[in-house]
Amino acid sequence: MFVQAEKLVEAHQGRIDDISIYGQESNQTTYRLCRMNLAIRGIDGSNVRWNGEGSFINDAHKDMKAEFIIANPPFNDSDWSGELLRDDPRWQYGVPPTGNANFAWIQRMIYHLAPNGTLGLVLANGSLSSNSGGEGEIREAIVEAKLVDCIVALPDKLFYNTGIPACLWFISRDRKNHKFRNREDEILFIDARNLGEMVSRRNRDFSDEDIARIADTYHAWRTVDGDYEDEKGFCKSATLNDIRSHHHVLTPGRYVGAEAIEDDGIAFEEKMAELFDRLYAQMRESVELDAVICHNLEALGYGE
Repeated sequence: MFVQAEKLVEAHQGRIDDISIYGQESNQTTYRLCRMNLAIRGIDGSNVRWNGEGSFINDAHKDMKAEFIIANPPFNDSDWSGELLRDDPRWQYGVPPTGNANFAWIQRMIYHLAPNGTLGLVLANGSLSSNSGGEGEIREAIVEAKLVDCIVALPDKLFYNTGIPACLWFISRDRKNHKFRNREDEILFIDARNLGEMVSRRNRDFSDEDIARIADTYHAWRTVDGDYEDEKGFCKSATLNDIRSHHHVLTPGRYVGAEAIEDDGIAFEEKMAELFDRLYAQMRESVELDAVICHNLEALGYGE
């Protein structure tokens, strides 16, 4: 993610010297691979720390406020020492349940956002709708604080280490008028579950066109003069009142609706007549097959 962040800056003709990266990792092997990867590419990794205690117990960057945060934390982590952190100041929107760290991760990231900061987070789909352990109340508080900018539903088999589908949360501290239009009372929902192609029996991949379609939709929506339009089955700009009517559940499928089916020009009555003809033909074939099966069973001595 650090390498891709630097490539993004270069692609937009930005200056690499203008950004600094910070991170922490509890697995020492992963940490070493990360530092080596950065060093090979000439990226300063001095602020990427190994933290064997984990970032919840011992935050390596306690006072940091970042303009951009990207993270892919463990899904539905139950072993995050939540019982030791009931009074942690990072839980500004509610104390997360000890058996699931999803909303601990979200709130920890929000806590480290600068006043104009933006967060992109990969999480399990349960974070969009779960009400267990007070998660529904925390999600409601985050939505009502007008922090959630965009939710993207992803297809399954997109990650190498898990086949389950996931989602993207995009959160912005300043959604009122910071470089973009005021979108405080809206959330963009994108349903990307039908995008991507299977590259093996176990894994799916997004093409550059798929990624561009999602990114361009988001950019058009938040830009002052963007040419954004709702697209049935793919994207919807929902109001806070819409979301309240769904009890603050953030599953994109609830808002984008079903994809429009192209009309083939055949009248309804004609379609139904064709379907009935096909049904009756299959029923007749079924009766004939039953008779053949009974005859064969009788020949084997299993008949009446």
